[in-house]
Amino acid sequence: MTPQICVKISAMKKKQDIPLLGKRLVTFRKARGLTQQQLADAIGVTRRAILYYERETDNLPLNIMPGLAKTLGVTIEELLGTKRTKETPDPEFAALWRRLKVLERFSEKDRKAVLQYVDVIEKKNRAEQNTADSKR
Repeated sequence: MTPQICVKISAMKKKQDIPLLGKRLVTFRKARGLTQQQLADAIGVTRRAILYYERETDNLPLNIMPGLAKTLGVTIEELLGTKRTKETPDPEFAALWRRLKVLERFSEKDRKAVLQYVDVIEKKNRAEQNTADSKR
């Protein structure tokens, strides 16, 4: 068994506080639309380890950092919080993005049809919003 080298992110934390590293991990993971299990499988650790990294510690084993950053689509610096992240998609919309990715497998004709439908709905909503604004 090889000893693991960990990076200490912050000095002290209260027991009830979720570590900043953990908050970043949760945000990045959800933004990518991944479950804890999917992330764990992708980087070769257990789901329990991901849970630990997200909720219990500011120590992250160096050996998983490159794979973790790559899987989450961020740099190691962004993962550790030493560099500002590029805009991260709202985790609330991660499921929507996953569903929209199926469009990549559609034929060009089907993609155009879906996009035309989206355009029609957008115009309808915009017209409704303009009507509501003019009544105010």
